[in-house]
Amino acid sequence: MAQLSPVLTQATPVKAARGEGVYLYDTEGRRHLDFTAGIGVTSTGHCHPKVVAAAQEQVGTLIHGQYTTVMHQPLLKLVERLGDVLPPALDSVFFLNSGSEAVEASVRLARHATGRPLILAFDGGFHGRTMGAAALTTSGAKIRAGNGPLMGGAVFAPFPYAYRYRWSEEQAVEFALAELDRQLVSTAPAADVAAFIIEPVLGEGGYVPTPPAFLRGLRERADRHGILLIADEVQTGFGRTGKFWGHQHAEGVTPDILITAKGLASGFPLSGIAASRELMSKARPGSQGGTYGGNAVACAAALATLEVVQEEGLVENAAVQGRRLLEGLRHASADVKQVGDVRGLGLMVAVEFTAPDGSPDTATAVKAHAAAAEQGLLLLTCGPFGNVVRFIPPLITTAEQVDEGLALWTKALANAV
Repeated sequence: MAQLSPVLTQATPVKAARGEGVYLYDTEGRRHLDFTAGIGVTSTGHCHPKVVAAAQEQVGTLIHGQYTTVMHQPLLKLVERLGDVLPPALDSVFFLNSGSEAVEASVRLARHATGRPLILAFDGGFHGRTMGAAALTTSGAKIRAGNGPLMGGAVFAPFPYAYRYRWSEEQAVEFALAELDRQLVSTAPAADVAAFIIEPVLGEGGYVPTPPAFLRGLRERADRHGILLIADEVQTGFGRTGKFWGHQHAEGVTPDILITAKGLASGFPLSGIAASRELMSKARPGSQGGTYGGNAVACAAALATLEVVQEEGLVENAAVQGRRLLEGLRHASADVKQVGDVRGLGLMVAVEFTAPDGSPDTATAVKAHAAAAEQGLLLLTCGPFGNVVRFIPPLITTAEQVDEGLALWTKALANAV
């Protein structure tokens, strides 16, 4: 009898039978408050009626229309509708299946467009598990260990993780930009760098928002040196941070290439990159394609997702409920000495556990995470040391559900410390 790979381990003991909104129901009928959202995927909640209806209708019409062979209406409509939410300069889109694929497509485009070999990423970033994407990932050793040699041409610069350095945000930004400038004249000569790639909020690396001043500094240096700026919005896009795109927290900054996935289609596999038509046309002929990219059912689900996000005001809801969640977590942690930091943007919030000397307290984070699952609150950990517990509620989450989650978390904390 075949079995799942033993390397695949579950973050929670739940065996899901069905999902509805912000809740998952297990095979024994127990309800769980799902603040993982499938790692930020089910942005409209589990089985939103409009998404379900759109997918069901499309399944009965056309399931697979391979888009380098034929065009289909969901694909064309989605391209048109994305034009309403993408930065105006990014008017050309290429679809794929996963975030990793989209990251690699962005790297390929950047290299083709500039003729340069190097891609500069930032410490703690997560960009995927495939060989090229893993080469740009430093969120944790598990992605890279035992997997070399990885793609060449990946170089790294410090990320302004102020809490880690015990500095103010301004000091961390100043340090990180100074180190970047040093690298551009030493280990990564600017004339050889095709692109900077960065997450507007570190995801697997610890849910650390990228300071707007740092993004502005990257944009200025990219323009000065002819380097492209790639925003990896796989987890931050489609309203997760309280703005439609995470990079929009840095006023005046527009990336040259934007990567989207996860919440794009409410659980159906779909990703994409967006760039200007001029830049996209510099990709070499035949370099963009794939069997399943732009799948008709996934595109129909993405269209419905976009409609729900806009009609139900989910971007604004993420901002409002995110502030409520952040404030509530800070209040719950006020007297817990093991909690070193509570941070986030929108509905992308984290609690970092540290020892008195500032070192990672992984053991308490693991206890708190497990205690939350026992209470019926599903969460995930992240960070290189696994000492960060992250909260990723669906964008439909209400104030009452935030408060429900906070009450369960408060009990979990009490049981863990």
